Amino acid sequence: MKLIFAIGILMLGAGCASSKPLAKDDRPMPFALRWNSLQQNKLKIEAKDADILPAYQALIKDAEKALKAAPTSVIEKLNNPPSGDKHDYMSLAPYHWPDPAKADGLPYIRKDGETNPEVRDYKDKDYMPKLCANVQSLGLAYYFSGEEMYAQQAAKLVRIWFLDDATRMNPNLNFAQAIKGVNDGRGAGLIDSRHYIKLIDGIQLIRPSKYFTAADLSGMQAWFSSFLQWMQSSKVGLDEMKAKNNHGAWYDAQRLSIALFVNDMPQAKNIVQSALSRLDVQMNDEGLFPKELERTTSLHYSTFVMEAFLNIAQMSEKTGIDFWNATTPSGKNLALAFNALLPYLQKTKTWTLPQIKPFEDEEAYFILMDGAAHYKCTSCKKTVQQLAGEKADRLRIKLLY
Repeated sequence: MKLIFAIGILMLGAGCASSKPLAKDDRPMPFALRWNSLQQNKLKIEAKDADILPAYQALIKDAEKALKAAPTSVIEKLNNPPSGDKHDYMSLAPYHWPDPAKADGLPYIRKDGETNPEVRDYKDKDYMPKLCANVQSLGLAYYFSGEEMYAQQAAKLVRIWFLDDATRMNPNLNFAQAIKGVNDGRGAGLIDSRHYIKLIDGIQLIRPSKYFTAADLSGMQAWFSSFLQWMQSSKVGLDEMKAKNNHGAWYDAQRLSIALFVNDMPQAKNIVQSALSRLDVQMNDEGLFPKELERTTSLHYSTFVMEAFLNIAQMSEKTGIDFWNATTPSGKNLALAFNALLPYLQKTKTWTLPQIKPFEDEEAYFILMDGAAHYKCTSCKKTVQQLAGEKADRLRIKLLY
């Protein structure tokens, strides 16, 4: 269907005044994960279906590792952020390096696609995605197995990063992806927190556990309400809202996940409309994304932006808006984007644009599985099997679709 977008749809309200807490005993329905698929696969696991058990066993191995993971927090970093408060998250822009022509290396210069190893000195950016991956793994293991130890560990990790006074992260990314000699942080730094989508789904899955209390839930909702307000009112956040590449798509994906988590459905619907407007502007008539094609790893970024929009499409189901099949005023839709990328993911066509690093086939799996689920791609599941080879039976996506 054709959708009419209001001119001001991108500038949404900054606060979350209309949000209301979720009850502790609400259904643990995740937002970006497919709830119906999880339910069906849980029944298969309980029936000891041989087709799915290898993937389940691989998940449990990951969850066992997460059980042994030491809790981390933002206060562990050696470098103080410009605020002087170690509770503020901090990271460096990955593709910026010291200028060899300057004695002090300042200001840093950009080398697109080449990661400066110095970024690893700022542990927040390393710890955050690991935390989110661990919480999701633990949440899935708890849901599928019913074993409380997984929820107990997930709740512990979440409390230390977000809630405990001594270790909690302040709800902002003011100092994310700083460029030395240029700025203390920038809008592009919000790409760091895209992993919160996984974490929120992990929280949703552990909500029935006795180890995740009503106080934990209300505390996390309060934290994310504050973070969403910061995203939509700070200069850094508003700069990212205006991004015309994958950053803008991930910005919308993040805030949609948060709006659903804090139970602000009016805002969630507005965000979906914003994302449709963004798709209309960012995609060309062939279904590709010109801003991603300009990158030195253009196939990677073409799949990366698709991943953001596919996450939005899945979460949009909770709002009653069909992002999967919606067509924008200029004729753009996700099916067009999927079909444009498909031959390159299936390797029936060769990608001829810049890709200075080998493309990782794993980046294609979720796109292909969504294509099978929503765009009648009868060969997509087979392609995943072929790309994954002997690992195919153990892939987590077998549990998620």
